[in-house]
Amino acid sequence: MTETKLSIKDLTKRYAAGLEPAVDRLNMEVEEGHLVALLGPSGCGKTTTLRMVAGLMDPTAGSIMVDGKEITHTPVNKRGMGMVFQSYALFPHMNVEQNVAFGLQMRQTPKSEQKKRVAAALDMVQLGHLGKRQTKELSGGQQQRIALARALVVEPTLLLLDEPLSNLDAKLRETMRSEIRSIQQRTRATTLFVTHDQDEALDMADRIAVMNGGLIEQFGSPTEVYERPRTHFVANFIGQANFLTARVGADTGAAPVGERYYKIDVDGFGQFGAVGVPGLTGSTHELVIRPHRLNVSLHPGVVGPESIAGTIERVSYTGDALAVAVRVGEKSLQAQLLTSSGDLPRAGETAYLSWVAEDAYLLPAPAKGLPE
Repeated sequence: MTETKLSIKDLTKRYAAGLEPAVDRLNMEVEEGHLVALLGPSGCGKTTTLRMVAGLMDPTAGSIMVDGKEITHTPVNKRGMGMVFQSYALFPHMNVEQNVAFGLQMRQTPKSEQKKRVAAALDMVQLGHLGKRQTKELSGGQQQRIALARALVVEPTLLLLDEPLSNLDAKLRETMRSEIRSIQQRTRATTLFVTHDQDEALDMADRIAVMNGGLIEQFGSPTEVYERPRTHFVANFIGQANFLTARVGADTGAAPVGERYYKIDVDGFGQFGAVGVPGLTGSTHELVIRPHRLNVSLHPGVVGPESIAGTIERVSYTGDALAVAVRVGEKSLQAQLLTSSGDLPRAGETAYLSWVAEDAYLLPAPAKGLPE
């Protein structure tokens, strides 16, 4: 059984009396060896949370525990954590080896031990050959790896990453997130990773805390938060989504993972199938369908007997896929097709849309402003 490494209870931060809290009674548990992403838009409280865990900021209320010991008010230099900042914060007057050794020097580690651990850390990030290089002579990706080596060389109780990839170009970000994840898995370093990039979170994290307005709206695996969002915000923030209003009719049987199949009436378009948590019959809910889960055809009857006809408004070519906007009444639905999928649609043509029940998810809460 995996042990809890980090436990946060009712953590709150107010910057001034009368203002809304930047972090509002946040609760979260991080298991040993896991990488947890704090994901959300600017101002949601994710960096504030990270800084409180690091000891760089005092919380207004709540507690932080690591390995069962409370560290809420422990000074930052006594927490034994490693942190990689967005700017990397390397010392320009030190070479690579000196930067990596800095934390060990502060801990008064014997010089012979420092040398071995610095060499091992640089080899881990594949930069052992650059030990004597000045940091200003390194590329952005190399600086990022040196910052990571400096954080890991002290064998931290927690590794804290504050948007460390945001200064890199898109292609290098993809490479570095793969490398960071690989290093984290090899070292088994329990890690908190702050990002506003949903692709980074989905690719790297064991668990994702989706934050909004100082709160965690959902905490779960990448699959859970993407496939089974708990709120409109989560569904809308992570990936693209179509939202329809559905009156939930008959419960038609058990679905996988404890869910139920339902017959639903969608916005007057007709009756379709969907899945959701138990107990939704008779109420109105938002229906979430990801664009790549919509079946699209230019020919009636091909996508199934239950389909919606609409007019193609726009087709966007993205290389390996086509993004297709289909107007159905007052709704514009977003679909995604592989470019090799046969007939390529064009604006003005009629398209027929359908979905299988497992790909249409009813949000648990009743739709706001609509009758239950």
